[in-house]
Amino acid sequence: MRTQVVIIGSGPSGLLLGQLLTNDGIDNIILERSSQEHVLARIRAGVLEEGTTAMLDEAGAGERMRREGLPHDGFDMAFDGRRHRVDLFGLTGGKRVMIYGQTEVTHDLMDKRAATGGATVYEAADVAPHGFDSERPYVTYKKDGATFRIDCDFIAGCDGYHGISRKSVPETAIKLYERAYPFGWLGIIAEVPPVGEELIYANHPRGFALCSMRSHTRSRYYVQCSLDDKVDDWSDDRFWDEIRARLPAATAEQMTTGPSIEKSIAPLRSFVAEPLRFGRLFLVGDAGHIVPPTGAKGLNLAASDVRYLFDGLREFYADRSSAGMDAYSQKALARVWKAERFSWWMTSTLHKFPETGAFGQKIQEAELDYLFHSRAASTALAENYVGLPY
Repeated sequence: MRTQVVIIGSGPSGLLLGQLLTNDGIDNIILERSSQEHVLARIRAGVLEEGTTAMLDEAGAGERMRREGLPHDGFDMAFDGRRHRVDLFGLTGGKRVMIYGQTEVTHDLMDKRAATGGATVYEAADVAPHGFDSERPYVTYKKDGATFRIDCDFIAGCDGYHGISRKSVPETAIKLYERAYPFGWLGIIAEVPPVGEELIYANHPRGFALCSMRSHTRSRYYVQCSLDDKVDDWSDDRFWDEIRARLPAATAEQMTTGPSIEKSIAPLRSFVAEPLRFGRLFLVGDAGHIVPPTGAKGLNLAASDVRYLFDGLREFYADRSSAGMDAYSQKALARVWKAERFSWWMTSTLHKFPETGAFGQKIQEAELDYLFHSRAASTALAENYVGLPY
């Protein structure tokens, strides 16, 4: 079997790249180790930058997002018992973000791929890239007891932090930068209306909290928790009591509570691999970098990686030029590190660390107070939140 591009992983980045390639007449096959149902069951972030929404439109998969998504012109930060609004639209000259769940993005891209005849192999076991340091790369996998080989021109590793793509790179050829944070996020989804029309990020001496949503009737809430905590330690009642304690009193009183339909704890990590290209293998999204969810950059960084890689591949096949692909790693990493900095800053400013203490809490509150009394500081926050240019 032969194709032009093999994509390992059918998350949003793999599906988005595959659809853009398909639309441009570039043959590609996606290999996914899990079932389609398992992929669709993953619950992830739902704040999309304008660059990401534009790419979904370009792929032909943005219609439902435009119809059902929630455009947000700002968000609130709560600290010292008060809420302060960040006017994204006003500070950035008319830019906004879109609230639309990653599961829905994945669903839309899967539907579009099926409608346009794109090939995806689900439950592909033992996927492995080979020969990517040569001009004849190929990928092998097992399915229903048989072993298959796909020869190709290029391999896109869109298979996440735990995937095989990055693990296939020799240790001497890659450098890893990582920071693990000493806490996690306990998140729930509940079929209740959100407490605010826009997101609320909260800094509190008890720890960070976030009020988000998936729709006008489904809310997504988080509280900072210990890495030693277990989901079973947190009843719904305990969760609601804790998040209300971390919000301004007036906001807490407005909160509608109800039974959770999903509850999980996620550790926070900053991670970057350099470079992102190894011969004819390219790392995309979480395969090459991870950010804490505080700045809502994970899926959006994956989309910008796809932008750079797709443009390079299109240039190669249209003009026989490798300039775009040669620049992929440098261009992608420049944007990645800026997003890593922003996510680190938001995480450091809003969370309670073991060393924070009373002095550290006052410093965080002073930082936030300055932010809302300085248009320059507010503008910098807004520009990073809506997404830096590609």
